[in-house]
Amino acid sequence: METIFTHIPVLLHEVLELMQVRLSGTYIDATFGRGGHSRALLERLGPGGRLFVFDRDPAAIACARELADEDVRVTVVHAPFSSLADCGALEVDGILFDLGISSPQVDDATRGFSFRHDGPLDMRMDPQRGQSVAAWIALASEHEIADVLWQFGDERRSRLIAKRLVEARRRAPLVTTLELVKVVHSCFPRHGGRIDNATRTFQALRVFINDELNEIERALARALQLVRIGGRILVIAFHSLEDRYVKRHFRELDASARESTNQTGPSFRLIGRKSVQASAAEIAANARARSARLRVVERVA
Repeated sequence: METIFTHIPVLLHEVLELMQVRLSGTYIDATFGRGGHSRALLERLGPGGRLFVFDRDPAAIACARELADEDVRVTVVHAPFSSLADCGALEVDGILFDLGISSPQVDDATRGFSFRHDGPLDMRMDPQRGQSVAAWIALASEHEIADVLWQFGDERRSRLIAKRLVEARRRAPLVTTLELVKVVHSCFPRHGGRIDNATRTFQALRVFINDELNEIERALARALQLVRIGGRILVIAFHSLEDRYVKRHFRELDASARESTNQTGPSFRLIGRKSVQASAAEIAANARARSARLRVVERVA
């Protein structure tokens, strides 16, 4: 029997309000997941509206194609969101990025994203492409492993963890998530705190193996070209590195628009100086919303 994984879209009310959906508008959900945001956007779109949905996860794409079979307004693109160029010369009224991993990916032990479930040490958004974490750890140098854990996870014990991972792989290849957890836990004097000591290592390896920071940089560059005047770009980030990049980039766009008198390219303004965060009620209903940060820019004339 096939396991059904659900996903609760974060900041749904805030996304719908800030997107300012136009009945006949064209929108992009760059991270379809299980379609929570997409379905809500479709409810606000009229018959002439269009929605392009992107994802590189085959399971998400299967769900997206089911939605497209039901709704002719939906176009599915099986690709990472850095491939927004696949939309060609299209002008859109809004683009949503919900970064990071979805609940179904975390809850599915076979994907290897979770340190709470035993499964293959994979972590690829698209299991059919690229190198798994297990394959990378088997070949990476101790220095390379330490750099990844520090750069993408702010892991203070990165060098010790890297050293013990290399020692462990000499005895036997690391191929499961709980084998990795065991090595990481051995580098800490105690466990059982509010945040598991393996959190930063898993986060760092996932971000690295999927090239997530470069993905969002390339995707935002293309999104700025696609959105028409009055259109908005919304980004929900959970990872501090991603949020810092989005925050800095959006503020630079806003400052450039305010300071320049002869700007020739697209001009953008920030919607709100601070990020939008989940309410206490939403966090109580969905703990994964706790670290969500939503930032918005709008293209202006």
